[in-house]
Amino acid sequence: MRQTPINELNLRMERFRAVMDEQNPGWKMAAIFSKVNLYYFTGTMQEGMLLIPREDEAVLWVRRSIERAQEESLFPLIKPMNSFRDAARTYSNIPDTIYLETEFVPIAFYNRFQKYFPFEHVKPLDKQVSFLRSVKSSYEMDLMEKAGDIHRRILEERVPKILEEGMSEAEFATKLYSVMVEEGHHGIARFSMLDTEILLGHICFGESSIYPTYFNGPGGNYGMSPAVPLLGSHERKLKKGDLVFVDAACGVDGYHTDKTMTYMFGAPLPDEVIAVHKKCVDVQNKIAAMLKPGAIPAEIYKNVMESLDEDFKQNFMGFGERRVKFLGHGIGLHVDEMPVIAEGFNEPLVEGMVLALEPKKGIENIGMVGIENTFKVTEKGGICITGDNPGLIPVF
Repeated sequence: MRQTPINELNLRMERFRAVMDEQNPGWKMAAIFSKVNLYYFTGTMQEGMLLIPREDEAVLWVRRSIERAQEESLFPLIKPMNSFRDAARTYSNIPDTIYLETEFVPIAFYNRFQKYFPFEHVKPLDKQVSFLRSVKSSYEMDLMEKAGDIHRRILEERVPKILEEGMSEAEFATKLYSVMVEEGHHGIARFSMLDTEILLGHICFGESSIYPTYFNGPGGNYGMSPAVPLLGSHERKLKKGDLVFVDAACGVDGYHTDKTMTYMFGAPLPDEVIAVHKKCVDVQNKIAAMLKPGAIPAEIYKNVMESLDEDFKQNFMGFGERRVKFLGHGIGLHVDEMPVIAEGFNEPLVEGMVLALEPKKGIENIGMVGIENTFKVTEKGGICITGDNPGLIPVF
């Protein structure tokens, strides 16, 4: 079992208190409920809450399982509770305002919490926690680099050996998942987007990769059915001449990397398709060179988009009207983190941030070409941690 080191947990709490003091100088108490943020601050992912009083020690209150929390976590103060009532009895002064994860907490849950902690006002702490999580420590970076190495090995070396004519997308996805777990993937891809389910990512043959989907990304997929628009279709079978599109997350101990790799199965794609793909790779490399501390994500987005001709922009970052308005995104405990390479993101990049860059373009009757890799922000520009294969790997 890998336990998050106590010095790592202490540093995260110190940084949280410091950013709260700076941005919300009157704060008195914060509460964390989401399991991913609980894991970030305590090293365990149990049902409960982390209460952080400004003038006292933070306490991890656990409903289930206190035994597992105590075994997994080095957090200094862990206490059991059956309900919020048990925790509330230990606090004599509940402040008027409590800071919560307003992007996560449902109204019914909020009401149950407020019943025993009778605060009058709530303010968000989502932005502060997102910023903290966006800057990775050396401990976190080590895990992401391990994930990136696994990712590279799977998509650049092992996938070509899995692909077989006549297999369905669902069969390919099942074999791919087995290989990923075998290689060390932690088995899930976590997103912060509300009500978003995903197992691997978009696993597609040909035109499947530009099929409409609710997922906020440039690619698409058929999925299993209308009830489960995920994984891959049982009906779409791999045939010679197909583009194979794999956009999947990989993770180690909670920390993800994101990577998209494409393959030409059985025969080369037309030259004009290959040329479009290479242009996407060039765009990725251009963005990566700008990933330096102090760079402004919105300016990177503007610079890149203005450099593209109007013909190329057609079906760029999507297909038809289903185009997304970003070129890359932060990544870590969630696949979709801050910052985002898009308009409106004006906070400068910081060394230690990690972003996935994914310039892609849909082509009618072919599918989605392009690439995605995960990069560290450094003084020399983005350093890729998921491999350097340019994609469209021939599988003949």
